Amino acid sequence: MGGGVMRYDEPGREPSPEPSSGIPASVLENVFDDPAHGEPGRDRFAVHVVWELLLLAASVVLAYLLWREEPAALRGDGLSSLLLDAVVLGLLALAAGLTLRTAAVNLAVGPVAVAAALHVAEQGDRGVSAAAGPALLVAALGGLALALVVVVLHVPGWAASLAAAAGVVVYIQQRSASVLPQGDYDPERGALHLFVGFAAVAVLGGLFGSVRAVRRVVGRFRPVVDPARRRGAVAAVVTSGALVGSTVLAALAGMLTASRNTAPVAPDPGLDWTVLAVGLALLAGTSAYGRRGGVFGTLLAVCLVTVFSAYAQARGWTVSRWAVGAAALGVGLLATRLVEAYGRPATGAAAEPVPAGDGRIGAGWTAPPADPVGDWPPAVPRRSPESPVDPWSDPGWESGPRRWDADER
Repeated sequence: MGGGVMRYDEPGREPSPEPSSGIPASVLENVFDDPAHGEPGRDRFAVHVVWELLLLAASVVLAYLLWREEPAALRGDGLSSLLLDAVVLGLLALAAGLTLRTAAVNLAVGPVAVAAALHVAEQGDRGVSAAAGPALLVAALGGLALALVVVVLHVPGWAASLAAAAGVVVYIQQRSASVLPQGDYDPERGALHLFVGFAAVAVLGGLFGSVRAVRRVVGRFRPVVDPARRRGAVAAVVTSGALVGSTVLAALAGMLTASRNTAPVAPDPGLDWTVLAVGLALLAGTSAYGRRGGVFGTLLAVCLVTVFSAYAQARGWTVSRWAVGAAALGVGLLATRLVEAYGRPATGAAAEPVPAGDGRIGAGWTAPPADPVGDWPPAVPRRSPESPVDPWSDPGWESGPRRWDADER
């Protein structure tokens, strides 16, 4: 045998992706966003650019209307309060959007935020670190437990996180009255820095997620064929990290809510915060199916909803979080339809050229079928109905001397 190495099928070893098109796996890695089951071509981003321009235009219009209605809301203490509102919503939107990208949405972000707010309100007199540390640790452990359920049992994230949300609501309902914050930390004094930090995380995360290799890994948990089929160890690790990070971000949002003023923290279930968070993530242009998303969408969607809430308050309108969340969800589902329809690879996108060869043998061991051959042995000619002549009486059979005739002579 020569220096070549022959590869055989091994138990537990998945074959390299080799679709019916015959394109080698090395080419698929550069052509397909999902090499195992993807479509030829790469995700398009023009739809995200257009959608984010629409969000920007709507935010500018609402900011102008707010300035006309109540100019004090955009300067001084009013601006600080507005920026902190945006940070709280932004952390929740990041928490939901992170898990949406991995196709395992976390519906427990709202109850987790309320539970963390209640804890910090009770323990705030012990200091920020003493109150926030245990809450963040519990949130991380809870997110890890949720992640293990999702990736080990391979169940939908929305179902597992809904069960987790129910458990957190039980904890919240142990308190029968509102809790007055005991700490003296006021995050509004650093609202500008907090907002800049949120904006940097949102934009850098979007830029990082726009890299094709990163987007492919982050969205690996997204089902492409039978949803019961496991997507591999990499998908499990990435999804677990997203669920843990999502739970911690939700806890941070709750802590800011409990620390910003002396208003009592009500023991509400917090599901309205979940609806609003998922609605913001969808409104930002993140696909409900996972993987696809924009760059500035989260920042613009949070600014849009924050300014709208301030404008509604300035006009004296009573708008609940349920209503805002439902509207964001409705528009966000439209955004998902647009992202999936116009963000997918173009129809008929040409793949990269296959490496040169003889054109008949692919990169694998499977060779193309040979050209069809005629029947063997030859079939006896059929007798035509128009001329019923016996084929065995054809003159050709009588031509030439016969061996037995020659012997008789």
